[in-house]
Amino acid sequence: MNTALTPAVFTLTVLPALTASVAVVFLTMEDEAAVAQYASVLALAYLLGSVPWGYLLLRWRLGVDIREFGSGRTGMSNVLRTGGGKAASLVFVLDVAKGVLVVMLARVVIGTTEAEVAAGLFALVGHNWPVFLQFRGGRGILTGFGSLLTMAPFAGVAAALAFLIITLLSRYVSLGSITGVIIGGFTLLGLGLVGIYSSTYVLYILFGGAIIIWQHRDNIKRIRQGSERRLGQPATPII
Repeated sequence: MNTALTPAVFTLTVLPALTASVAVVFLTMEDEAAVAQYASVLALAYLLGSVPWGYLLLRWRLGVDIREFGSGRTGMSNVLRTGGGKAASLVFVLDVAKGVLVVMLARVVIGTTEAEVAAGLFALVGHNWPVFLQFRGGRGILTGFGSLLTMAPFAGVAAALAFLIITLLSRYVSLGSITGVIIGGFTLLGLGLVGIYSSTYVLYILFGGAIIIWQHRDNIKRIRQGSERRLGQPATPII
């Protein structure tokens, strides 16, 4: 986030503008042309995904820039290491909510599974490369999970269970996240093949999963080297 756009300014200007925009789109765009619907929903999906809750909360709470600690990312795991469990819990809720909101926005305004997939992907891109934070964001796990859970709840639950089991056994949040993406993807594919969910949703897990795993490439390298941070280890300042 540039120096002119402080958390206070962001809260007083950007957040109210986004809130008003969501309300306007929900209330007025349902009967508009498809091009206008997609343009408004996808633009909002990217902007909502771009809201950097991890960065904002630690600036408010501790006065620190989370990008200068640990992995340099703005997601929950780095917030946990840098700011503690309370801040991480709030980031968890808010980042998941971004994924839920954009899919519901697409579902209500446009009403197609293709729109839901596109909105979820745009929010994921926004979270990872946020316009409000000089395109330096997180890895997309929680926002991606929120969208997946809204589109295909059974696949979302399977992904969450896989994440919890692998993370608790290995103490690697990154390994749990990658495993959750893979298990969620195979679950969604299977449920799509038997007709429980639209096969269009598979596109979300293919493209979204690829983005998330790509964002974990440095974690994968550190796991192989044995230098990856384990759950419970505090973040250290980036030198």
